[in-house]
Amino acid sequence: MEIKNQVFDFFEPAPETSAQPLLITSPHSGSHYPQDFLTASRLDAHAIRQSEDMFVADLFAGVKTLGASLLAARLPRAYLDLNRAPFELEQELFEDDLPSQFNSKSLRARAGLGIVPRLVAENTAIYSGKLAFAEAEHRIEKFYTPFHAALAGKLDELHRQFGAAILIDAHSMPSQAARQNDGRPKQPHIDIVLGTRHGRACHGVLTDLIESFLKASGLSVARNQPYAGGYITEHYGRPDAGVHAIQIEINRAIYMDERSYQRHAGFDHLSQTMHKLVAHLAAVPDLAAQLASDRSQGKSAAE
Repeated sequence: MEIKNQVFDFFEPAPETSAQPLLITSPHSGSHYPQDFLTASRLDAHAIRQSEDMFVADLFAGVKTLGASLLAARLPRAYLDLNRAPFELEQELFEDDLPSQFNSKSLRARAGLGIVPRLVAENTAIYSGKLAFAEAEHRIEKFYTPFHAALAGKLDELHRQFGAAILIDAHSMPSQAARQNDGRPKQPHIDIVLGTRHGRACHGVLTDLIESFLKASGLSVARNQPYAGGYITEHYGRPDAGVHAIQIEINRAIYMDERSYQRHAGFDHLSQTMHKLVAHLAAVPDLAAQLASDRSQGKSAAE
């Protein structure tokens, strides 16, 4: 089944496919830039895409044939960041005062990277002027709320069906960030960063399964450095309640040209690897039951 609207593309397994307790999200791969947004931006059509997780949803496009679901944003991160708490806004971006419930002091908001971002990349401003708060309200109500309603609803459905749910939140990272793991520029590059909020969002058994498979596939993998998982991982990952969330950050250089924004030869190989990863998880006997059993026995979800 497919649902396509102005907010997201939602792909679910066909009825004849054996369903799995797996949901993959791609909240930053949206590439539909509203014309009024482009008009308001001071950046050209190329520069505005710097924060876009290009092609990430495409890397997981075939997972519905394996029984997994895929929820992918249509609108870009520069317009609305779905991986933020709903009240993360910075006052500096708006011409009128923000209501008291908005958290303008969060680290992400203060850095210009709130739910309505001020910056598209480090020190690169999106707008030449300030926005009206009503514009943020419009984006949150029309686009953010429906996306998270679909995400939460699917996790609830999977949990009811299987006793546990697994959320893989897929992202991409600039190769420069991958080279600076742990703040040391001379570190070897990292292909994949697994973010589990340091074990608080995902059972260690699941993290081990994913990490070992990716390493066996020839990819270099780090955990929680430099990315430990954003709002989606932190908010939805509740191992003690049977919902396990893990963020996968993929080095853009291994599948695309970061200057031309074009896929290169590595894309097909990486897409096959991600397909095989989901197939690997789907093939683990009674994985959901195992995670539910570990929860009921009070085992630690830490790494």
